[in-house]
Amino acid sequence: MLTTVTLTLLEGLGTTLELFALTLLFALPLGLVVSFGSMSSFAPLRWVIKTVVWIIRGTPLMIQILIVFYVPGLLFKLPLLPRFTAALLSFVINYACYFSEIYRGGIQSVPRGQYEAGQVLGMTKPQIFFRITLLQVIKRIVPPMSNEFITLVKDTALVRVISVYEIIWMGESFIKKGMIWPLFYTAVFYLAVNGVLTLLFGWFEKRLDYFK
Repeated sequence: MLTTVTLTLLEGLGTTLELFALTLLFALPLGLVVSFGSMSSFAPLRWVIKTVVWIIRGTPLMIQILIVFYVPGLLFKLPLLPRFTAALLSFVINYACYFSEIYRGGIQSVPRGQYEAGQVLGMTKPQIFFRITLLQVIKRIVPPMSNEFITLVKDTALVRVISVYEIIWMGESFIKKGMIWPLFYTAVFYLAVNGVLTLLFGWFEKRLDYFK
């Protein structure tokens, strides 16, 4: 029985990890773009982006999933998105907004004098960013990013609200058979994934120790 339960949960874990990986793939670069917009010298763009970020960060992710999945069909009579696609789109938008604030904080924490020094040396803004600022920003954002990554792993459980069969859904399916322990067994899988992430981020922080 343990083998059967484990294989079933591993199937759900595959969906969980797929959503996790694809969210990072799209949300990490999108968050950087959003952070640049939130720091733009063009005030209308800056305030529009800040308002969107405020709305996304201030409302529950579960509601955003439901809106992305149901609203296009209910209001505009469009075909419903595939369930996994709707979940992924919701996660990408949500986490891009969170990542953008982390990026913004990291970029703005770099002393202004370093920008000015780069300009004195005749460097362009992209050169200053990629050669002077970027590695320092990475050093500063690793701790908050690690928290967001771990939170993302756990947040994937929310997609069950639109019937995406992630690991908790699989664990809960055994309740119909009179077994409750497989639901709690899912915690072992979450702990394993987050344990690996914790170790990876710890190693990465040590690699960046030369930026002090």
